[in-house]
Amino acid sequence: MNKIAVTSEGPSLDDKVDPRFGRAAGFVVVDLDTMHTQYIDNGQTQMMGHGAGIQAAQLVARAGVKCLLTGNVGPKAFQALTAAGIKVVQKLAGVTVREAVERYQRGGVEVAQSPNAAGR
Repeated sequence: MNKIAVTSEGPSLDDKVDPRFGRAAGFVVVDLDTMHTQYIDNGQTQMMGHGAGIQAAQLVARAGVKCLLTGNVGPKAFQALTAAGIKVVQKLAGVTVREAVERYQRGGVEVAQSPNAAGR
């Protein structure tokens, strides 16, 4: 099974990519072999003062994904994701989840080597 997660403003492939990772509304998990999707609600992190990125990283890791597509990731979340063996693709904004997945499948994205957002 080849699964990726995309930060999303809603549960479908046609929703916009949420530019935030830790406080994203949720994650659309896509099985790239079947294009079957699952939505993981990330609402519990909205009120957290600190640790939202780490908690979100744990949610994504439990889903068994190999790569995360998002807009911005802070340093603690980036470290948690990479420690879990999850590759991170950043700087995706203004596109739908479907468009982000298609870019990934075409090889039109770059795996990040470092976080691109300041942490809290």
